[in-house]
Amino acid sequence: MKRRNLLMASSGLATTMLFAKTAHPVAAQTAIGEMVTIAGDLQGYYVRPRTRNIVPAMIVFMEIFGVNDYIKSVCDRLAQVGFAALAPDFYNGQTFGYNDSDRQNAIARVRSIDDAMITETVGQSIDYLSQRGDVLSDAIGAIGFCWGGRTTFLTNSVHADKLKAAVAYYGGGIAPTEDRFGRPSLLPSVPEMQAPILLMYGAEDASIAPEEHARIAEALSTANKRYAINVFPDAGHAFFSDGRDSYNAAAAEEAWQITMNFLQYHLG
Repeated sequence: MKRRNLLMASSGLATTMLFAKTAHPVAAQTAIGEMVTIAGDLQGYYVRPRTRNIVPAMIVFMEIFGVNDYIKSVCDRLAQVGFAALAPDFYNGQTFGYNDSDRQNAIARVRSIDDAMITETVGQSIDYLSQRGDVLSDAIGAIGFCWGGRTTFLTNSVHADKLKAAVAYYGGGIAPTEDRFGRPSLLPSVPEMQAPILLMYGAEDASIAPEEHARIAEALSTANKRYAINVFPDAGHAFFSDGRDSYNAAAAEEAWQITMNFLQYHLG
């Protein structure tokens, strides 16, 4: 097997300069993040580059562990290359560690959030970004990890007219034969999607079988959608999370570069 097994459907990856239309530099930019009020009691972590330019924005969807330091670091990395980034806090400030006890508590917590609640929260987050004077309201994308990967897939159908790009890292529960959380398959919503979507998986991820990759690819191709699926050898679930034992530095580095190419093309 080669460095990665890539299934592409007109993904449109490019190597043009990041945000060339508005002359944003590729070089790292300083940025300061803060917790903001998105709507009502809904809070989120928001960060943007230190620039007077109006910039594209990314919504960052958390894993089941909450808006922790890892998710904030993803937002910070996006800001350093020229994006504003917002991570809506579905847990109202609560976070969980990665040990077995915390994992079970996190699973119990996420079970209390259904797709209707997710859809409402995402809509509020999109409205928040659209109403900011420092964000390009017609250049908003989404990226999510694990539970957040499924949230990205869901968002790309429910809020299809608001997104320009979507990236889902090892999103569990998109098209399982039986979901452990009892959630419905998202494949019936595929025809509603508009934004190109990039999906990242580890070949050694025991929680997402290769057959699920195939079901997703078939549904997207049948619906004539623009997508790319990348499967990284020797990488397991959560290979991008650098604070966990599952972290795979080589796969994470390559996945991030592919992600940047994808976003710079579709949000530039």
